[in-house]
Amino acid sequence: MKTGRKSLASHRRIVIKIGSALLVDRATGLKTAWLDAMCADIAALKASGVDVLVVSSGAIALGRSVLKVPAGALKLEESQAAAAVGQIALARAWSESLSHSSIVAGQILLTLGDTEERRRYLNGRATINQLLKLGAVPIINENDTVATTEIRYGDNDRLAARVATMTGADLLVLLSDIDGLYTAPPHLDPEARFLETIAAITPEIEAMAGGAASELSRGGMRTKIDAGKIATSAGCAMIIASGKPDHPLQAIETGARSSWFAPSGTPVTARKTWIAGQLQPAGEVHVDAGAQTALRSGKSLLPAGVRLVAGQFGRGDTVAVIGVEGREIARGLAGYDADEARQITGRKSAEIEAILGYAGRAAMIHRDDLVMTETAPRVDVRSAEKKDKADA
Repeated sequence: MKTGRKSLASHRRIVIKIGSALLVDRATGLKTAWLDAMCADIAALKASGVDVLVVSSGAIALGRSVLKVPAGALKLEESQAAAAVGQIALARAWSESLSHSSIVAGQILLTLGDTEERRRYLNGRATINQLLKLGAVPIINENDTVATTEIRYGDNDRLAARVATMTGADLLVLLSDIDGLYTAPPHLDPEARFLETIAAITPEIEAMAGGAASELSRGGMRTKIDAGKIATSAGCAMIIASGKPDHPLQAIETGARSSWFAPSGTPVTARKTWIAGQLQPAGEVHVDAGAQTALRSGKSLLPAGVRLVAGQFGRGDTVAVIGVEGREIARGLAGYDADEARQITGRKSAEIEAILGYAGRAAMIHRDDLVMTETAPRVDVRSAEKKDKADA
């Protein structure tokens, strides 16, 4: 077993994300033999006591195959119509294939709001946990029939990461048509180096992400790295592996090439996991160097340390905190709405009552409602590679 990894069967709860191109062939439709092999792998994991959740792409791809929609970009209403047909076909396929191992499948369709709004997030988590308690395998997808272009996940990598953090999974496996992370897109750069172990997602690691590799998928390495940041910050390890061979999980177990992302050694609490995983902050709060240092030491964000407030948000909305280098360093729940926040920007907490006309909170964002999201210190990727090879 490679350094830092455990056998898949030794994990408590695994979320498996499956890309569209693995499940659906543009010419022939559903890849039934591949799906049956995948479900056999899932059955083996369940037999060893692992809870398994599946985030399955493929509804739109399968729906357009059933409807015989020509290749090419789809309008929003065409995508939604394809999803409406494809979701039924996809759920039936998963149910039938899992039933060969006497496993019950349960379908859950999520929208962005189901994980961004706290009450709906908790309700979704309770439903999924009950399905697992009853021995079922939840089959989860974005509800493409109602999602809009502006308000959607748009890819199942980040959705899978949110499901992993929502359910307290300790491993996220992203299966697609690439076998892991390279220093550059391997189809464009023949000298790209494969990275087997990623100890932390640094700015250098983020810069290695390329674009989408398949017309059937909306994601790419960029969204996988985003997923990794969400998952690992919550203490969940992540694997990126190729799903092309039959029995892809079995292939990972027997040493097939894959990239493993180490979980954070100090995962955030359940409430802060939700805050950190928000995909669409309602606004931004830019801070000075003093405030940035204070936040890193566990302090609240006071108005005096704020330089600029951007966007329109309400009290309690999630906002991104932008540091002096122009990168996000934290996320938190705003203590004031945007207009009030602008009025007290740069001012001392003692001045708040005189400015706003009421005694508000001393902090713009209280430390209990704030989580640091900045990446770990920079590392030399080549040195890390050498260490990985020496440890392997």
